[in-house]
Amino acid sequence: MTVTRRLSARLSPLLAAAALVACAPAVAADATFDAPAAARPAREQGNLKTAYFAGGCFWGVEAVFSHVKGVTSAVSGYHGGNAATASYDRVSSGLSGHAETVRVTYDPAQVRYDQLLRIFFSVVADPTLTDRQGPDRGSQYRAALIPVSTEQREVATAYLAQMRQSGVWNRPIVTRIEPARQFFEAEGEHQDFARRNPQHGYIQRWDAPKVAALRSMFPDHYRATFRSG
Repeated sequence: MTVTRRLSARLSPLLAAAALVACAPAVAADATFDAPAAARPAREQGNLKTAYFAGGCFWGVEAVFSHVKGVTSAVSGYHGGNAATASYDRVSSGLSGHAETVRVTYDPAQVRYDQLLRIFFSVVADPTLTDRQGPDRGSQYRAALIPVSTEQREVATAYLAQMRQSGVWNRPIVTRIEPARQFFEAEGEHQDFARRNPQHGYIQRWDAPKVAALRSMFPDHYRATFRSG
């Protein structure tokens, strides 16, 4: 699917019109939250680690993590379904079981898993929304954490419990922890999309503000350059 068709598929006519007139650089994210620092920090050591985050359109999730110090790779893809339906057209139906997901590779000596969670719930995903984020609707846009180790699962479980008790969100936290299944990389046109298409209406309206919020809210974690791949 071309990026023009993708924008039309993602947005209703009114939202599409709003996106097209919002081509000036955005300065604030739609919804940002003062997510708490984790009471249960991650204790990961050694080499690079991998984490998976589903939080709406993978363009924005990838864009934010690609600007986080210590992240060496952020790759868009599909998680939760099978290989036969792991394509954008099939996933976009909302019937394949996949969620648009980003595989994040990071150096735990520079950024911990719990710090990635805090960034994710502060500037990327609204954890009170079910099967939607921003203008996007459907189970493929659900917010989910996919731990790949016992340590990540314990940290994610503790952090979601802490979020529920924090008082930051005025609606119930509905973000899920999902079991790790096979991750399928998305088509090439969706990789590094924000870097390659900075003037795209969807990026300007929904995703550039998330990166701006990362820079403003987490200056110690922000990296000006976009880490490709």
